[in-house]
Amino acid sequence: MSENEKALKPEDLTRLFVERANAGDAAGLAALYEEDAVMAYPPGSTTVGREAIRQLWEQVLSHAPKFEAEEPLPTLVVGDIALTSTPPKDGSGARAQVVRRQADGSWLRIIDQPEFRPPTG
Repeated sequence: MSENEKALKPEDLTRLFVERANAGDAAGLAALYEEDAVMAYPPGSTTVGREAIRQLWEQVLSHAPKFEAEEPLPTLVVGDIALTSTPPKDGSGARAQVVRRQADGSWLRIIDQPEFRPPTG
């Protein structure tokens, strides 16, 4: 796992994600996830496991996208599990993650739903 800064509170994960993505650091992004994490991306499919998530971000970041910081919504915490979310800056849908406190007190994502779209019809 990367020696990057750790998330000391659940909300840190959003900031760290943007910093690492904009730096083109796929390994650093993957380090924000537990070893067996699940990410609902690309749309309509899932990516399972830190290594698969790293490979996915490597592909995405090869196109040099720029990510903007999004203000997190209030975090819900119960014990060592938390739900974090952000509204996308473009006003469409939402993003949500389930995160877990680690033995060292830091937080990692276990479930990531980066794109929710409002229902149509």
